[in-house]
Amino acid sequence: MREGWLWRPLSRLIGDPSGADELWWTKREVFARLVSGPSIRDFADEMAATISTAVAEMAARGRDGRALDAGEEMARIVYRAITRVLIGNKITDEQADRLGAALRTTSASMRPRLMFPFVPNAVPFAGDRRFRRSVAGIDEMVFPIVDRARRRGPDGRDIVSRLLEARTSDGRGFTRQELRDGMVSLFVAGTETTTIAMTFLWTVLRLYPPGWMLPRKVVDDDVIGGAPVKAGGLIVMSPYLTNRLPELWDRPEEFAPSRHDPGAQQPAFSYLTFGGGPHACVGKPFFLAEVQLIIAAVLSTLHVTVLGAPSARPQLGLTLRPRERTMLRLIPRTATGGDGRVSGDG
Repeated sequence: MREGWLWRPLSRLIGDPSGADELWWTKREVFARLVSGPSIRDFADEMAATISTAVAEMAARGRDGRALDAGEEMARIVYRAITRVLIGNKITDEQADRLGAALRTTSASMRPRLMFPFVPNAVPFAGDRRFRRSVAGIDEMVFPIVDRARRRGPDGRDIVSRLLEARTSDGRGFTRQELRDGMVSLFVAGTETTTIAMTFLWTVLRLYPPGWMLPRKVVDDDVIGGAPVKAGGLIVMSPYLTNRLPELWDRPEEFAPSRHDPGAQQPAFSYLTFGGGPHACVGKPFFLAEVQLIIAAVLSTLHVTVLGAPSARPQLGLTLRPRERTMLRLIPRTATGGDGRVSGDG
């Protein structure tokens, strides 16, 4: 069960994430259908066009050799893509940028509470004021979308319409607050990790998984690996650690994409970047499609140079992110005659 560490601080932003309520599983089913393979095929062209436009805007900001922050630029592209696909014309590009900035602020301001997970939410803590301001800004954008959708009813394939249509087995639907929480939780899940993955240049997800910890509350007494665990206790799995275990991975610190070639064999649950079991990431197909479209849009039009030699040493928080800023220089591909590859300047 998803309670305790990580989930208690995060619940202030996205509502109850535990999975104890049937409505949570109903919401998860809606998410799964929305970001599944068949749905992705339906909106792939729209997502590709949105990403291409966002990449062109990034190129304009980087004209004349201006250095750009990879984290900020990837965030803009990712938020544009997910808002256009999942909310459609219910939100403007300017609102999408503001929503993305507010969500990044809430994520950063939660870091102190993650380091002290057993402090109750009611106890004032470092970062709380900034967190509340950001959440208020998110609500100012999200609640009007929810309210308009409730008045008009479902009118498309966007997330708000699908949540409005959803019902539990006993016919219960989502309240205004639950619709808001559903929208925001999908944004957090669909953008935070993708933005960071793109900043890490996405090919190193085994070594630097954005979701670096998976805390779970123990429901029943059990024995795991010979160690007894008691109901009500907390266990934490870390993809950052399991993805590097020498017992599971040959040359674990080495970057070798061939490990993930079709037919390559690894023990079950050795690769936990996307989680596993009932709470596995339902957005994996969406993520893989989105990342490939972003890389294709960038490298087909731009020559990308990484400035300096930024360290890959990560910083812990709600997600794993680069400790240092990664700065890029972009040159239009037509001006270089090159192949759009990524390079470094030393």
